[in-house]
Amino acid sequence: MELFFRKYGETGAQPLIILHGLFGLSDNWVTYARRIAMEGFEVYVLDQRNHGQSPHSPVFNYLALTSDLADFIEDHEIKDPIILGHSMGGKVAMRYALENPELVKRLVIVDIGVKAYPPRTQHIEIIKAMRQIHLEKAKSRHDVERQLKPLIPQVRIRQFVLKNIYRDDQQQLKWRLNVDGIEPNLNDMMDSIDFDQQYDRPTIFIRGGASDYILPSDYGSLRMNFPHAEIITIEGASHWVHVEAWERFYQITFGFMTGNPSWYRGV
Repeated sequence: MELFFRKYGETGAQPLIILHGLFGLSDNWVTYARRIAMEGFEVYVLDQRNHGQSPHSPVFNYLALTSDLADFIEDHEIKDPIILGHSMGGKVAMRYALENPELVKRLVIVDIGVKAYPPRTQHIEIIKAMRQIHLEKAKSRHDVERQLKPLIPQVRIRQFVLKNIYRDDQQQLKWRLNVDGIEPNLNDMMDSIDFDQQYDRPTIFIRGGASDYILPSDYGSLRMNFPHAEIITIEGASHWVHVEAWERFYQITFGFMTGNPSWYRGV
């Protein structure tokens, strides 16, 4: 599958691949990618299958997503990349690194662990809300937001979902997200990573202190697969730690990616 991607930075610099989470898209990471590209990185921000401008498919599981990433790296002849993944993207990054430990220079995992997760009510509610929106009656993004507001009262989540709105060639409002491909496979997105292999290179897990995706009780299982993992908590941040604590997240990731020994100071 040929994935859509955005590229920033100078060709030949240290490659960095960014993988968004469920219901996300590459556009969510543009500000981060542009900033870090100016620091000497060649940044690739991907739309994963069924998201953004990448192709749609009824097949939607971590095996397929990891295969997409492997094909992308091979097709673009990317050598020794750093891979950063949030949530679903983090699980794809971990699977790829465990399968190909010699091909990944460093790993940045944002608020996701290797364990299986129970179904998330929020994911189900987002799908239900999207299905209830009458896009054919909406003339603008504001019209869509007005329909979404009683269904998704949280402003941050609503704005996140609205990123998926676009106009097709007939200027009709559409969802970029392939709801029909994702909904029947939601349980597969909760799967654990069951690998005996280890990734021995530098790894960092960044968790939100107000999130339950990585708990202190999970640290042991993380280090079974990633023995050199650093686990950093940004207090007060939720699952969208990279949005809610933008500057701190940037400083931690930049320091880690560049191998700066003082990257953890003040955290």
